[in-house]
Amino acid sequence: MSLAKNVKGKAFEVLKIKEFTFVNDCFQNKNNAVFGVFLQRLNTWNNTYMNNIDLITVLGPTATGKTTFATHLALLLNAEIISADSRQVYKGMDIGTGKDLKDFNIDGALIPYHLIDIVDAGEKYNVFEFQSDFLKAYQDIKKRESFPIICGGTGMYIEAVLKGYKLINVPIDEELRLKLEKYNLEELSDMLAKIKTQHNNSDVDTKKRAIRAIEIETYYKNNSDIDFDYPTIKPLIFGIKFERSVVKERITERLKQRLREGMSDEAQQLLDSGIPAETLTYYGLEYKYLTLFLTKQLSYNEMFKQLNIAIHQFSKRQMTWFRKMERSGFKIHWIDGELSTEEKLNSTFQIIQKYT
Repeated sequence: MSLAKNVKGKAFEVLKIKEFTFVNDCFQNKNNAVFGVFLQRLNTWNNTYMNNIDLITVLGPTATGKTTFATHLALLLNAEIISADSRQVYKGMDIGTGKDLKDFNIDGALIPYHLIDIVDAGEKYNVFEFQSDFLKAYQDIKKRESFPIICGGTGMYIEAVLKGYKLINVPIDEELRLKLEKYNLEELSDMLAKIKTQHNNSDVDTKKRAIRAIEIETYYKNNSDIDFDYPTIKPLIFGIKFERSVVKERITERLKQRLREGMSDEAQQLLDSGIPAETLTYYGLEYKYLTLFLTKQLSYNEMFKQLNIAIHQFSKRQMTWFRKMERSGFKIHWIDGELSTEEKLNSTFQIIQKYT
């Protein structure tokens, strides 16, 4: 029996549907009577155990199998995936960003996903846009009485939605900046304290940051009609974690695999489509170093070595961000990446029941 079938069978076990044997096509044919009974039991289970959880988060550094775990969890929960990857939003950037869309098809059961392939390659996308797009997807999923799972490794995006940051893409006010430039850091700090409650000193550790903070608060004050409402989200956070040495091995092997799958050709196609080399370089990591290789600024071996190191460094920065989230109060339930998918799911459901 395949892993996917085992997982489907586990869904019946978890939901105590013991009177039915496994029906291979129940997840493929949603008119199937058995599937209807499954959904009834699932809704009962969700109402019992998920009433204190609005969102499940699956995070972790790159190359740890987050997508495979999240899609199988979504299959059990009749849930939908919201991607939290800053580069998977771009169309045509598939291999280099590791979209792994095949993981969203589990033996014919298609797991719905959001915020993948929503922006043309060559454009720029930021955390302000992500927060807005996430909220639309989140509310749509909840409205349809499905369940949202956010999955990804972009810590800034994840934290922005979990904390409900008041993120508005505030424009630069050159006139205000010119007026503020004559003040020293202490004077700017006093000015900021009068218009904003300070929870920490991060806004005023440099003159540049203090000026930007005043600029933002002034914009908010002058544009009070802007809707800052953001729902309070009750998340349950899972992280996939391996030993550091194992992550390094997985990163290197995955890089080799992606190059075999045609990642270099993908980058060349993007360049051929008219995307300037400097724009493709902007996206970083794979696209940066492949562009340097394709424009003959690096040899193949130099590209591979430098890219491999850069991805390892990126992975460490991801873990640093997640540790920072823990220090700020987020509880991350770390799951051993060495466990099988079924074992991960068993651990997950045990945590869900304890959490609620």
